[in-house]
Amino acid sequence: MTNLQTLLDRNRAFAAQDHSGSAPRLPFQPRRSLYIVTCVDSRTDPAGFLGIEYGEALIARTVGGRVTPGVVRDVAYMAYLAETRSAEGPFFETAIIHHTDCGSNLLADPELRRAFGERSGYDEESLADMPVADPVQTVQIDVERLLAAPQISPFITVSGHVYDIETGLVTTIVEPAHPLGRSVT
Repeated sequence: MTNLQTLLDRNRAFAAQDHSGSAPRLPFQPRRSLYIVTCVDSRTDPAGFLGIEYGEALIARTVGGRVTPGVVRDVAYMAYLAETRSAEGPFFETAIIHHTDCGSNLLADPELRRAFGERSGYDEESLADMPVADPVQTVQIDVERLLAAPQISPFITVSGHVYDIETGLVTTIVEPAHPLGRSVT
């Protein structure tokens, strides 16, 4: 038996239910018009700490919940689909959520970062940008990074939040804003 077997059993129970009315149709605009970017840490499951239900939000999980080139590409693609396939909207908010006690902070250790860079081939300088030692600061940086990306639609909004592992509370750090320098018409 694999570690996945219990989840596969749960999947069969899920599949036995009728989901025909709850699954968003293409271009798969989520029912809550949200695109959540958060950490891969198992303690930061947005279905748990935000109560997200099936079909309510798009979810991207990266180390530290950081905005990577892949996140920029994916948000840009989803916005493009919304603009071209659902021109009447609604458009979505991208909520970037970092958290306290993040394991990405281990990359702040130069030796660990160097060894990981050597083993994986990743550039040490880019790895140095990943740690979330101060989630308030890093979520602000990542909101700005996404807002400044030229690929991002002016029709979406981006916000920043911090999830406290100890209290379970999410605090808004950056209110929803449109991409920099572009107006919404």
